[in-house]
Amino acid sequence: MRLMRKMGVMPKISPTERQALEAGHVWIDGDLFAGKANFKSLMSQPYNKLSDREQAFLDGPVMELCRLIPAWEINQTRHVSDEVLAFIKAKGFMGMLIPQEYGGLGFSWLAISTVLQTLNQVSVGAATFVTIANSLSAAELIKHYGTQAQKDFYLPRLASGEMVPCFGLTEPKAGSDAASMEASGHVFRDNDGVVKISLNFEKRYMTLGPVADLTTLACQLFDPGHLLGRVDEKGQPVSDIGITCVLLHKGTPGFTSGEHHMPIGDAFYNGPLHGKEVVVSLDNIIGGVEGAGLGWRMLMEQLAGGRAISLPAGAMAGMNLATTATGAYSMVRRQFNMPIGVMDGIAEKVAFINAMTYMMEAARVGVCSAIDDGVKPPVTSGALKLISTEVGAQAVIAGMDVMAGAGVMQGPSNILGRLYTSLPVGKTVEGASIMTRTMLTYGQGAVRCHPYALRIVKALEADEPAAFRNSLLGWVGHIVLGVGRTARLDVLRGRTGGIPAGVAPQTHTYYRRLAWAAARFGKLTDLALLTMGAKLKVLGMLSGRFTDAFTWMLLAEMALLRFEREGRRQEDLPLLAYSCEYALQRVQEAFEGIYSNWDAPVVGFFMRAVGKQMLRLNSLSHGPSDKLTKKAAATTQTYNEQFLRLNEGTFFPSEDKLGLGRLLKAFRLETESRPVIAKIVKAQKAKTLRRSDIRPALVNDALAGGVIDSAEAQLLHDAYQAMSDAITVDTFEPDQYFL
Repeated sequence: MRLMRKMGVMPKISPTERQALEAGHVWIDGDLFAGKANFKSLMSQPYNKLSDREQAFLDGPVMELCRLIPAWEINQTRHVSDEVLAFIKAKGFMGMLIPQEYGGLGFSWLAISTVLQTLNQVSVGAATFVTIANSLSAAELIKHYGTQAQKDFYLPRLASGEMVPCFGLTEPKAGSDAASMEASGHVFRDNDGVVKISLNFEKRYMTLGPVADLTTLACQLFDPGHLLGRVDEKGQPVSDIGITCVLLHKGTPGFTSGEHHMPIGDAFYNGPLHGKEVVVSLDNIIGGVEGAGLGWRMLMEQLAGGRAISLPAGAMAGMNLATTATGAYSMVRRQFNMPIGVMDGIAEKVAFINAMTYMMEAARVGVCSAIDDGVKPPVTSGALKLISTEVGAQAVIAGMDVMAGAGVMQGPSNILGRLYTSLPVGKTVEGASIMTRTMLTYGQGAVRCHPYALRIVKALEADEPAAFRNSLLGWVGHIVLGVGRTARLDVLRGRTGGIPAGVAPQTHTYYRRLAWAAARFGKLTDLALLTMGAKLKVLGMLSGRFTDAFTWMLLAEMALLRFEREGRRQEDLPLLAYSCEYALQRVQEAFEGIYSNWDAPVVGFFMRAVGKQMLRLNSLSHGPSDKLTKKAAATTQTYNEQFLRLNEGTFFPSEDKLGLGRLLKAFRLETESRPVIAKIVKAQKAKTLRRSDIRPALVNDALAGGVIDSAEAQLLHDAYQAMSDAITVDTFEPDQYFL
């Protein structure tokens, strides 16, 4: 016990870190950190659908709002119209998470996520009013921690939109390190004899801050006069109360809002908040006086699940739109007498977008379902926020590559451009991606999700030799079994990894290789804790690779769960196969990076000199093959039932609308015209019709030559016109262009 303390095997944990570690639950992520992929547990997880009431809301008010929002106008004026806001408030969009007894809709997290991903495709600016109201802000915290009086007063007003909320956390000197905030509240007795709080703060990056009526302010609360009567475990008065969440109304003397930042990409309201000697009642503390000092725990408990909701939904908005648009555009846009989608380079991009969207949607639904089932998995939620915004950005960038000039020229016809310019926003919010990857996810998971690490830390801190001995012996046994399991799976390439009963035979290889990868991940985690211990906190690049391995294993598991829950659709098998091969390739790359950079005496040399070479010779995956890539691309290159089903998460505007509407019309007609085009190509090969691209003149020649009939000729003319309209980009007169 003394040796472990001296060697610093286990990291020291601060009070705020402890609250973060103890918030929420260990989920299937615990199996991966233990090195034992539990597929029986995986297959027992919920994979929910929307209720009839939620689906009706999606089909009704959500679609109506999407049609109402003037996206191009909002980006030009940076103003969300009164008409749009009135509709959002009247239809209950701002109260989706609020229980029905308080005037809200009482929707599931899956429904909220689905609504958010739909609205964000159309306009981030309009969607933020719904996003902020239904994520970590006043309603969520009051619902869980507020006094009854706070629930009765605030929740109905928040549900109706009478009060627009924002959350005040980030500061100039406290971003991802939110626990270091300088915003302060000092408890004092006012001249009227009433105990109150005086607040001083500078907040920035507050979404809806300029227009919010109610701010949930996070601050450090101090009680220098001991007016709250708090004492520590020794009975001594406490003056440093801790992080506290305070409700602050617009117009309170000393509180200034209304200034705007100008975020990159899609326009949305965001700005700083200032407070100087802002006096509020103790009743403004969420939870009342008893809630003083509990703010960090409140935030960590809600973020434990909340990180999996709004940001992944926003990322999925871009991915869904990219999937729909690139699949269609790749067949509508023709070059060299063929659709560009049949060219390998384009197909490679389309396949990547399709498969990543399939896998990320599986994770979104799977994790939201778990949260609705009562689980709040902080490690998984953080990983999902990280990977969805990272891969979502890659998918949109790939989509821009396919759209080429049509993606570059701005205007109402541009489908992906505004979301492309907004990509940095999602990667920055709720913990910057760099910090999440290199510090938070693996650092938290290695202690919280490991079967013995947290027990040992607690035993060391409490100086309990018996508990320490039992935990250490358990860990030693765990290590021995893990090393044996990994060696066996290495030799047999995962063939004894275990396959859950009843799953599709074509997927068996992925379960085996995931079990193999999980065993290696667990072994490396044990080795990292033993040889590096507390140093893992500062070894960000190494921790980042562990995060990569964990996250891609988790995503592959979610894709397999989706495939089973959706009835093993054979036409979707290329998407599943691509997803798993790609994920396993990324896990392999992460492991190679870990072996190459292991910074520990003796062990590190062996891993770099021998282990890495063995790893490369015995690879988990070399990635999707070219043949598989073409099959994955083809899943969205025909306007059929599969295309519509895979794109259920995309808002389809009417076919006369600029941008996506016209593109979908062209794609539908292009698909319908393929049998007719096949007749023309056959005639060209037989040299009874001249060789040329499918243009009106050739269509007329084919009609005159009896190759096609008049109805078929009209279909080709309609398709040609629709395809020409779909690839047209916007132009502006000088008085429109110069503002």
